[in-house]
Amino acid sequence: MLQHLLITDYTCLSGQTSTINLTFEVFGQPLHSAPVVLINHALTGNSNVAGTNGWWKTLVGPEKTIDTEKYTLLCFNIPGNGYQQFGSVENTTFTVHDVAKIFLLGLDQLGIHKLHSIIGGSIGGAIGWEMLAQNPKITERLIPIATADKTSDWLNAQCLIQNFLLDLPENALEKARMHAMLCYRTPESINQRFQNEKQDQEKLKSQEWLEHHGDALKNRFQKEAYRNMNHLLTSIQTNLELLKNTDAEIHLIAVDSDVFFPAIEIKNTYQKLKKEIKNISYNEIKSIHGHDAFLIEYEQLNQILNPILNYHEQQYHYNLQEQSTY
Repeated sequence: MLQHLLITDYTCLSGQTSTINLTFEVFGQPLHSAPVVLINHALTGNSNVAGTNGWWKTLVGPEKTIDTEKYTLLCFNIPGNGYQQFGSVENTTFTVHDVAKIFLLGLDQLGIHKLHSIIGGSIGGAIGWEMLAQNPKITERLIPIATADKTSDWLNAQCLIQNFLLDLPENALEKARMHAMLCYRTPESINQRFQNEKQDQEKLKSQEWLEHHGDALKNRFQKEAYRNMNHLLTSIQTNLELLKNTDAEIHLIAVDSDVFFPAIEIKNTYQKLKKEIKNISYNEIKSIHGHDAFLIEYEQLNQILNPILNYHEQQYHYNLQEQSTY
């Protein structure tokens, strides 16, 4: 069930002041009855993370890696994503810094001052980085997946193209999504899947697949909401110096074929932080599917996440440095 918090008179980095209706959902155990795992959703995701239609239901549920019988699962909607809201979505000037601060204000309103874990993929992981930088004591562990601590030139260029496409007079959202899908996957993934096969005499199956994803997003997402989320991708800029005083474990997870947030960027962050942070590890998903592998390679992700989340209960005697695959 979607719930609401009101954050009044919030002033974002740009100077704009607004009142924010922060929506969220809770799964598993009731609030304040179990350790809280905060899951930050990705670009076109939402707070519906578990259950029949949950976008991460393979990982989240009873006796699953993120176990709803052990934990309280909390997921905020990024302000401006338009989830379960009708009519137009106001164009926001929020940055990842702002969203992280808003999430921290939401946690404070809910009376949550220490999380078991913050987990997020893509932009959700970037928000997690920023939450820990702003409050190094907020969580026992941070697990950013397929994301980085800053926007690269390559990512900024892709966002620029997305904005050009969103400004088109016709089918703008569909065209932007089709381009984005080529960033989320790899040539090997698409070529291996479709092999130049045609759906009919005129159209390639790969073209039909792209058009399907464009139409699917149009049916569940508004153009201005997508523009808001795209803008957030350009604003990732976490000050890693602020993490020196954290006691949290940090577990970086990359995808070896990711062209959106390349593994080399995440490895470089690991190398930089391990000089200052004792409890840090690097893990890598092996996949031909690129960025979207964190939504595809569930067996590998389960193998990585399970000991990180559950080793105390299962007495795995987990050693962070030995677990590192770098």
